[in-house]
Amino acid sequence: MKKEGQIKISSENMMPIIKKWLYSDKDIFLREIVANGVDAITKFKKLIDMGEAKEDGKEYCIKISVDKKAKTLTVEDNGLGMTEEEVEKYITQIAFSGASDFLAKYEKAGGDGIIGHFGLGFYSAYMVSDEVEIFTKSYKKSAAVHWVSDGNATYSIESCDKKERGTTIVMHIAPQEKEFLDENNIKNLIRKYCMFMPYNVYVSFKGDGKDRPLNNTVPLYAKNPKECSEEDYKAFYRDTFMDYNEPIFWVHLNMDYPFNLKGILYFPKVRNKVELDKGKVKLFCNQVFIADNIKEVIPEFLMLLNGVIDCPDIPLNVSRSFLQNDTQVQKISKHITKKVADKLISLFKTDRPKYEKCWDDTANFIKFGCIKDEEFFEKIKDIIIYKDLDGKFVNFNEVVGEETESDKKDSKNEPKTVYYVSDALQQAQYVKMFKDAGLKAILSDTFIDPHFLSYVEYKTPGKLKFMRIDAEFDGALKSGEVTEDSALAEIFKNAIGNDKLSIKFEKLKSTVPAFIITDEYMRRYSEMGQMYGMSDGVLAQTMVINLASPIIGKIKSLDSEKQHFVANYIYSLALLSFKKLDENELDKFVNANIYLLDNYIK
Repeated sequence: MKKEGQIKISSENMMPIIKKWLYSDKDIFLREIVANGVDAITKFKKLIDMGEAKEDGKEYCIKISVDKKAKTLTVEDNGLGMTEEEVEKYITQIAFSGASDFLAKYEKAGGDGIIGHFGLGFYSAYMVSDEVEIFTKSYKKSAAVHWVSDGNATYSIESCDKKERGTTIVMHIAPQEKEFLDENNIKNLIRKYCMFMPYNVYVSFKGDGKDRPLNNTVPLYAKNPKECSEEDYKAFYRDTFMDYNEPIFWVHLNMDYPFNLKGILYFPKVRNKVELDKGKVKLFCNQVFIADNIKEVIPEFLMLLNGVIDCPDIPLNVSRSFLQNDTQVQKISKHITKKVADKLISLFKTDRPKYEKCWDDTANFIKFGCIKDEEFFEKIKDIIIYKDLDGKFVNFNEVVGEETESDKKDSKNEPKTVYYVSDALQQAQYVKMFKDAGLKAILSDTFIDPHFLSYVEYKTPGKLKFMRIDAEFDGALKSGEVTEDSALAEIFKNAIGNDKLSIKFEKLKSTVPAFIITDEYMRRYSEMGQMYGMSDGVLAQTMVINLASPIIGKIKSLDSEKQHFVANYIYSLALLSFKKLDENELDKFVNANIYLLDNYIK
């Protein structure tokens, strides 16, 4: 007998809100409907295990079909189905979770794999549909049921002739949502949201033995790492991320306590810049896709990676504010960071050649992670490596030497200086000087290094300081004490006219460089300002004059006009190696070169 009634919701105005605002992405409705089918199958299998239902030998699966003529999208499962009473309870009472009721009844038997949300999740179908029908037959001995509603808070329910156990959802797609009647579009959505569903998902199922599921029911991350080969990991990466550049290495997460967490994080071939939009970490709940790059669960710096995380302890549909404040989620995030750090440390200790080979691809990621997460820095600070002047990889301890017991006790110890090269070509003459003098330096030439070196100084107060190779002259580079030449200093100050410029003299073992601006921290400030589009203004500067240079020795013998020109030209060259020239500085330097060319041609 046909029966009509009103859907039990708190207000007649709820349905329009549900149809429009239930989810931020409209196409997520397909995930919800398919997930309900997965729930129904999982429940039925649990009932079989408990002896309350019997196996029929048929494949458990989800079948999806598109009928463009009828303008319908159909999703069918062969799970436990529903009686008329259950349809009334779970469908007409919005937000009453069928899974919650099921788990409450069978909690002693366990309910792993039950996603939930049959009820509110079902109504996501109305985001794209004018009308939705349900044809369902319970595993119990009861009549099949047909339920239909146009989404206007009314419905009808009656018996039907459905023969097979399970539930079929027929969505009559609204005219403005015709994209969901495109079979290729539906297949793409299945690959996006249902790629690891635990039961096969078919589109346009024919039943001729040639059907191929669109999903992988046993994803690699769900397996024990001991069962997975290197080629398995690479193939999974290619299939999941459509990236045919092989990852350099990966971290397989697999734990059951204190929370259930599985996944694989891949370190891809690095890009020159930190491109947060390029990495993609997919978050799943019981093999059901939730979202990409949820920063409340995945630490921000790990979003530079590609990966899959599956954590049933995170609800499928939950607000970002809940995630931000949930202590369990915070523990999961910290654990993921710890496992990545453990992997890096293990690789450094057990296979340092491979670690070094991967370094260029991982360096920016690791440094970014250190700046963003103090605990991560504390764990991996000793495995941060740089190339030395001979191209050999060293860490900071190998550059400055391990801290001795006397070092630890002596509070008056000066911080140890680590010299670095930011541009091997531009600073080639200094590199040669250091190598000839037997001094050590590291290559530090990535965009993030100015920030990172400052961060390391901040985290190791009084222990380390970083100086660019041309920022100061070590005693081993000097040929002896010098006397300040006030007359020469006056020539430069008068010619340059910069009252913030200090002139200093050194006598080096090498005749080059003749001059250099050496303010390390002023240069870092300038570099950061340029990175963020800020003007650095006029900075205090120190220009060192090398008295061993023949050029410097000739300046005082020139007439005043040539002294003025040469001093300015030398200053421009010094600035050029110190920082990027601003508009006025560049203009003066270009005009000086034109003047030299003009006189040379004459």
